[in-house]
Amino acid sequence: MNRGGAGVALAFSAALGLASVTAMASPPPLPQGARAEAMSPAAIPGWAQDDHGKAFAIFAQGCMADPPLRQGVPLPERLTAVCDNAKALAAAGPVGREQAKTFFEQNFAFWLIRPETGETGFTTGYFEPEFEGSLTRSDAFPTPLYDRPKDLVTRFSEDDWPGLDKTLSAARRTAKGFEPFPDRTAIETGALDGQGLEILWLRDPVDRFVLQVQGSGRVRLPDGSVTRLSYSGRNGHPYTSLGRVLSQREAIPPEQMTMDRLIARLKADAGFARDLIRLNKSFVFFARRDDLPAESGPIGGAGLPLTPMRSIAVDRTAWPYGLPVWIDTTLPDGAGGNEHLARLMIAQDTGSAILGPARMDLFVGSGAEAGHRAGLIRHPVAFTLLWPR
Repeated sequence: MNRGGAGVALAFSAALGLASVTAMASPPPLPQGARAEAMSPAAIPGWAQDDHGKAFAIFAQGCMADPPLRQGVPLPERLTAVCDNAKALAAAGPVGREQAKTFFEQNFAFWLIRPETGETGFTTGYFEPEFEGSLTRSDAFPTPLYDRPKDLVTRFSEDDWPGLDKTLSAARRTAKGFEPFPDRTAIETGALDGQGLEILWLRDPVDRFVLQVQGSGRVRLPDGSVTRLSYSGRNGHPYTSLGRVLSQREAIPPEQMTMDRLIARLKADAGFARDLIRLNKSFVFFARRDDLPAESGPIGGAGLPLTPMRSIAVDRTAWPYGLPVWIDTTLPDGAGGNEHLARLMIAQDTGSAILGPARMDLFVGSGAEAGHRAGLIRHPVAFTLLWPR
């Protein structure tokens, strides 16, 4: 009887908490294809056990960036005040897990985001790869990486470019106005030649493809030194998943089409690799970042270093950078087993393959082991957005 009474009391308390949350906050402006359900943090499994201090440090760093929390879609006005609270709390001294937990509960409302046609979101994984390369072209390193072209203009949600395909996320600025930027095939056959945009050279187009999919990386030079690369833009053409194409062409079950398997197939046949890679018209540009410490994570779309297993990439046309997101999922651990992951993340990056309000890409880390694990991740996830009150 006592256990039953306690259960009723607990359920009643949770209901009151949820009612309070719903009364105090309006749902975030939802992108097309999304629905939101108000959540009480007390009712979220694992919330009390997470180390919120780690997520707070990343969130506060974003608030102190210049410009603070550089936007994908416009930032909610209330986030400025929440950032002020975070900066004041950080300035007062080290912020422990309980302080951080209280901070998030007091400053944010919790909303479980689902697609209209499903019950869960979906996550993939990504990593920072390392390849061999050179600062000069040679027979060993013939494949160029390019700096961002000066005439490339990124399109934001509020931009209206009459006459241009709505699916283009960037364009070339000309004297006559905007026009589509050259696609991958045009670039690979000389569209950017003579502009001096080459910043590094890799062994083959497969290495470049992997680097472009991940959006950042490390390149080990012949003298043993390492240079870092960060995302600097893309040509704006839609992204095509080569894994999906290969899965369909060769009747490979989707769950067996890992990044490792795709790379092995591409490396085995240069002509096949060239033709398949060119199906993906999207082409990514990079900037060298030799100022980044070796232990630092790569720079994400928000302009800040990413933290393994705490930073996520989201659809920047759906959500602003800098927002906390609680995730709950079970993922491969990379060693043949599974790991239950329930923790607070910060949206610090974006990607051309991440489209959807409950879609995300989990930053796993740097190097080959992280790459192996990231390639295995294609799993459902509970995606709870923390929206400023």
